[in-house]
Amino acid sequence: MNQILVTDKVIVTKEMRKKKNFYKRNIILSIFLMCILCTYYVYAEYDRNRYEQKSQDILNDLNILDTTTKEDDTTMDNSTFIATSSIMVEDDILKVILGNSSETAEEVKLGNILKNVRHAVEEQDNLTGEGQLPNKYMTENGEIEYSAEAIVKVPTLGIEYPVLSETSEELLKISINKLWGPQPNEIGNYVVIGHNYKSGKMFGKLKSINMGDIIELTDIKGKTIKYVVSEKYIIEPTDVSCTSQLTNGKRQITLITCSNSGSKRLVVQGYEQE
Repeated sequence: MNQILVTDKVIVTKEMRKKKNFYKRNIILSIFLMCILCTYYVYAEYDRNRYEQKSQDILNDLNILDTTTKEDDTTMDNSTFIATSSIMVEDDILKVILGNSSETAEEVKLGNILKNVRHAVEEQDNLTGEGQLPNKYMTENGEIEYSAEAIVKVPTLGIEYPVLSETSEELLKISINKLWGPQPNEIGNYVVIGHNYKSGKMFGKLKSINMGDIIELTDIKGKTIKYVVSEKYIIEPTDVSCTSQLTNGKRQITLITCSNSGSKRLVVQGYEQE
């Protein structure tokens, strides 16, 4: 009769030891790579949120500047009569003699006027910071000075960002950039570009736009023109035909962002609403 020898001892061969070490190294390496990827993702999202806040700050500045401009325009409208008047200053009294009436004279205390002027200057300093020109910013590395010249808004998608007047890799992190074209809302093709983030930031939702949707473009003076989406298509990165300025004397806007994981470009175009 044959006998079967049963033992608890496991014989570890050299081949088994190599496989064990191989799997162990792979597991450790996988965990390490996962940690790196998670750290990168967290930092990238933090970075995007930081730049998103910067773009919203610029947007708020533009809204404040727009409001100030409108108030200034109103003031000018109400005081255009001064252009045809004689103005004299005597003993701290500002005398304004209207041109259409030789017998009418308005006396305004110069002290009150100076007080109002000082108040306006202080308000402007608060908006722009120590007498700097409004709407001027600097990148974090201090290498690029830039400004915003418009606000682009797609109400149906909840997109609203300032349009920076120049374009670069650094500026594209902050907000939408102007690529080509005339000044905002002038005759021609106003071309802007922006990142396509999966989170929906910037132009991340642009792929969901539909024909007939409205794109609003507001310049820094507060003038808003609505553009009706008429075209939406994919192009190669080397195709620049969408930037053409041959608009037959019409106002046009073109939005460009990445598509197909960055290998293609999504183009959305619209003409001024009639």
